[in-house]
Amino acid sequence: MTDATARVRELNLYRQYFDLVAAGAKTIEVRVTYPHLADLARGDTIRFRVKGTDETCDVKVLRVTGYADFEGLLDGEGPANVNPTATRDEQLADIRAIYPPGKEALGALAIEIELLAP
Repeated sequence: MTDATARVRELNLYRQYFDLVAAGAKTIEVRVTYPHLADLARGDTIRFRVKGTDETCDVKVLRVTGYADFEGLLDGEGPANVNPTATRDEQLADIRAIYPPGKEALGALAIEIELLAP
């Protein structure tokens, strides 16, 4: 994808994950394979926002990889890249608290990100 076709997407993040992204510690963002994310691609920019605030940070998408479920995603990407402050089992429970089984059934996306300078 060329820079001319790269897009900016706005996505909300919970504060705890936003802080990890803004510090450059979280390099894999986890999302459900929703239709509006189907064309997310390398070179796109994601502007993460703490919901209900004006606080944002921008990241560049380096790679998007699909998985059948969250367990496969954590095993394939490494839990420390998703959340370096929690164990694999804690992360799995946290992700499933955000996305119930019906959402997980849509598939999981691992979005490799790189923090952009403000």
